Amino acid sequence: MTQAVLDGVRDLLPTFRERADEAERLRVVPEASIKELQDTGFFRLLQPKRFDGFEADPVTFYTAVRDIASACGSTGWVSSVVGVHPWQVALFADEAQQAVWGEDTNTRLSSSYAPTGKATVTDGGYTLSGKWSFSSGCDHCSWVLLGGLVFNEEGNVIDFKTFMVPREKYTIVDVWHMVGLSGTGSNDIVVEDQFIPEAFTLSMGETGQCKGPGQEQNTSDLYKLPFHSIFTGTITTPIIGMAMGAYKEHVEMQQARSRAAYLGEKASKDPFAMVRIARASSEIDAAWALLTNNIREEMAHVERGEKIPLGLRLKVRRDQVIGSERALEAIDTLFEASGGRALAQGTYLQRAWRDAHAGRVHAANDPERALQMYGAHEFGHKVDPGMY
Repeated sequence: MTQAVLDGVRDLLPTFRERADEAERLRVVPEASIKELQDTGFFRLLQPKRFDGFEADPVTFYTAVRDIASACGSTGWVSSVVGVHPWQVALFADEAQQAVWGEDTNTRLSSSYAPTGKATVTDGGYTLSGKWSFSSGCDHCSWVLLGGLVFNEEGNVIDFKTFMVPREKYTIVDVWHMVGLSGTGSNDIVVEDQFIPEAFTLSMGETGQCKGPGQEQNTSDLYKLPFHSIFTGTITTPIIGMAMGAYKEHVEMQQARSRAAYLGEKASKDPFAMVRIARASSEIDAAWALLTNNIREEMAHVERGEKIPLGLRLKVRRDQVIGSERALEAIDTLFEASGGRALAQGTYLQRAWRDAHAGRVHAANDPERALQMYGAHEFGHKVDPGMY
């Protein structure tokens, strides 16, 4: 069944590419594209089977995202970050899962995980307030997942939680005017003194241990993977997809391009052009191979009933941040070698260049922090697994 989803997604790629300019103009992914993705079953890939989901292998999900991003970076980005949320919802208490999917299994959620909100302990739950930025795809969603620090009566921080909030309890503020990923509608979310029941929260400390109350109902090995392995992959995968789309367009452009400075010779006959695409394609392939192989290795541990080694979790993050760098370097190489025509509005290359650089500044792509943690562990220093 999941192969049918991948086939359906691939059938949509020409349409997504044609709508890329429209997405930038609207500053959100067109509603028609979201509906078409929904019809393929894409948003159900990581959703529990008891709510009509597929509980698919994460690599299947990443493959679909990669392909979408190869046609339109903004659509790929939104599909990735919105499409991964069913995985986390499956970890919440059953009461929260039922609230999201009990009446409509097509319900979607956006997110903003940075703990910019403040929650205080109240009877039966928390009072949440705050402002969150960069909630990609929020206009297409009726719930949001928000990060917040929990304070006790003495004003001390006692937890870092994800809060699941329904649409009637938050406001979307339209602020998204960007040069890259401009079609993602990554607007601000504002919550003012809203009560969030305990069942609609999830401790990041618990998630860091690959645990969640929802595992009682959703027993698939899929839901035993580390949060940061799954979620950071959703940030790198679209960038790899953009690089693949940029590579395809660059090759096609060079095959058709003549260079006046070289007496009208085809650009594709330039030996240095050949070297550039060899290097770029290797970087893209390496980024994809490491990302997918690492997730498969984690899944293999889970399927054997083994705890995932911390070293492997850190390796996932190491290769994820470097994977983003590899894809970005490939795009830069291809863009610089494509000539002036690549600058024209409507070309995939110039859009991929802008979108990939925008994606690079996401917190999940901070290379120094992830690489430092990997190095510290290799040298035998203590590393907190909660964030990795």
